[in-house]
Amino acid sequence: MNAPSGFSVPIQVLPFAGGSAWLVEDHSLPIVSVSWSWAGGASLDPAGGEGAAAQAAALLTEGAGELDAIGFADALRDQAINLGFAAGRDQFEGSLRALTDALPDAVRLAALAMTRPRFDSAAVDRVRARALANERRALETPRGQASRSFWAAAFPNHPAGRPSAGTAASLASLTVPQMQAALARQMRREGLLVTASGAITPATLASLLAELFGALPAGAAPLAPALPAFHRFGQQVVTMPAPQSTAVFGQQGLAITDPDWEAAQVMLRVLGGGGFSSRLMQAVREERGLAYGISAGLDLMFHRGVLVGAVASENARVAETLAVTRAEWRRMADTGPTEVELADAVAYLTGALPLQFVDSRRIADGLLTLRQNNRAPDWLAGRPARLAALQRDQLAAVAGRLLRADDLSVVIAGQPAGL
Repeated sequence: MNAPSGFSVPIQVLPFAGGSAWLVEDHSLPIVSVSWSWAGGASLDPAGGEGAAAQAAALLTEGAGELDAIGFADALRDQAINLGFAAGRDQFEGSLRALTDALPDAVRLAALAMTRPRFDSAAVDRVRARALANERRALETPRGQASRSFWAAAFPNHPAGRPSAGTAASLASLTVPQMQAALARQMRREGLLVTASGAITPATLASLLAELFGALPAGAAPLAPALPAFHRFGQQVVTMPAPQSTAVFGQQGLAITDPDWEAAQVMLRVLGGGGFSSRLMQAVREERGLAYGISAGLDLMFHRGVLVGAVASENARVAETLAVTRAEWRRMADTGPTEVELADAVAYLTGALPLQFVDSRRIADGLLTLRQNNRAPDWLAGRPARLAALQRDQLAAVAGRLLRADDLSVVIAGQPAGL
């Protein structure tokens, strides 16, 4: 590869009955990681049944087959097997990691969890109580209130506007049949995306996948609804007692297939994703001391990136903080980044890329993200060269297209003065 970083990931593409798997084979350590997902996740939960997929995912490792929750946990722990499932906004995911000697048992337990989960009453009650506690905790903070209201206003008629983990009301009323239905519509033999990394050969992986997924029902999960355009809603205030207010702000982003995707990522790193070097951090924190931190970037969901940021400030200074934020938003839209800012952002993104692939778990998870984004196997290898080829005028053009300070939608939670 002739990329500036000299970085490459040797991906093998292997067909199997449910689709194909990406494998990065590495026998330097006796460890194997496998990650997999289906499109759907919480977006397939029916209205009023929010949290069904998330609760079902959490219960898959709370007992399966003849093993109750303690027995299942002991079986994993005794062989140092990591196994987990999660339902996000638009994906339902599973993963395992094990030493090669324990891999057969890891696969057996994972398949058992997916095909014969127990849903014992004690486990259901425990997982539900934990989710309810997390829900209450989130809404006790200005950040939690602002985030909840922001997404509900931005996508009022789409699952993206609902809490993927459920609400207090939906969690309290969820039944075991509803959770089982969530699994039945989601975990199918078709539509699977699979990635693996570590000390495993293609032949062994093919056998593993047949055992892991062969007993799942035929067919594919329902299609997740496409993400509609961001609904501009202006400015909202959620009043709650707090010495600081949190503002969540955002607007329409762009699709991952957009030719300006990487130019937008670089531009947004300069604006709000580069830590202390970003323009927003410099203007809001370093020059004026308005907040401890501020960030903005693309939040990826349903194959689109939504442009979103957040900042917390003293109630008396929230209005000034938002004014400075809008001014920096507008300045980037008007002029784009400088040549120095472009070079620094590209250098960071290029240099940081290999750090995302330093062990088998991160490699499997990173490859799965690429697959979920419909990237080709050679996308990684070409990324450093694509970043290096970006020009300042490209970033200025995408900034002018994306950043509209007057269109920013904002939710402020707390007791902001003057708003």
